[in-house]
Amino acid sequence: MATKENGITFEEIEKRVRAGVFAPVYCLMGDEDYYIDRIEKLVTEAVVKPEERDFNYDLLYGGESRASDVVNIARQFPMMADRRLVVVREFQAMSDRDSLAAYCKNPCPTTVLVLCYKHGTLDRRRALAAEIKKSGVLFESKRLYENHLPAFVNSYMKAQGAAIEPKAVQMLCDHVGCDLSRLASEMDKLLVASAGDRRVGAELVEQQTGVSKDYNTIELQNALAHHDAEKAMRIVKYFNTNPKSFALPPVLSSLFGFFSDVLLAYYAPSQSDEGIADYLGKNAWVAKQALIPARRSYQGTKVVNILARIRETDAKSKGVGGCKTSPGELLQELIFFILH
Repeated sequence: MATKENGITFEEIEKRVRAGVFAPVYCLMGDEDYYIDRIEKLVTEAVVKPEERDFNYDLLYGGESRASDVVNIARQFPMMADRRLVVVREFQAMSDRDSLAAYCKNPCPTTVLVLCYKHGTLDRRRALAAEIKKSGVLFESKRLYENHLPAFVNSYMKAQGAAIEPKAVQMLCDHVGCDLSRLASEMDKLLVASAGDRRVGAELVEQQTGVSKDYNTIELQNALAHHDAEKAMRIVKYFNTNPKSFALPPVLSSLFGFFSDVLLAYYAPSQSDEGIADYLGKNAWVAKQALIPARRSYQGTKVVNILARIRETDAKSKGVGGCKTSPGELLQELIFFILH
């Protein structure tokens, strides 16, 4: 779900568009391309039918167009249709975009104008943003934090009429990371591969992505949570002998997030399993697999030292201090420190 912070959410826009309620101007901006692309596609499919697009759909690019070009096209009336659609991609590249403020103050009622501003945002203090907010939709697409990815995966799968196992969710999020467009693409592939079963498990994720269901950062976290040194070192050895399935930065990021959650668990108002899971905003199954056992296995001071050591390992992996130790050896040293 796109988070709402003093603005409209993706879900609210989707609901209105599907109901045939259109704003005269949409400004889609922000660092997360996924929602910008989704809304552009959604509005395009809803506003103009395929057979109407030859005369009522115009696609412009900010680096190749001026504000006056957009206004001239947007002021035209639709031909044999209720509305015309004007889409401006790469709106951030339009040098005189502020000149559109006058149009946005009095937009053409039969035109839907979509402005796609990626990898940044409009200055909300300026007239253009203010006028769009008054007459239309000013939407900021923010990148999701890693802890919000499982909810995104589950929501996406549910919308497709499918279900995905908790372990498969974690494997997929760990493999792809915060790139929502790629994450959605991987889920589409999994749905096709599920052959109508509409249920995605860890085995299917392993088959389609190449991520081992037994040797991955999730299993490494589980091993550390239960102080299973043998299993942890076996996974580290697998990483070292299979370099294509191992990259140190995402492993460190995953471990840092995991132990940060372990530290936060100490402050949960209720120390019951359900209370900790609710406080951390985690799926109960995920919390019980590793977070809660780790909370019981490690003292708070040890967790603080672990987080510091992960930061130190990250710095060493980037050559700080002239470190030339291999990524595999750095991980092995870190895991030994965590377990002892």
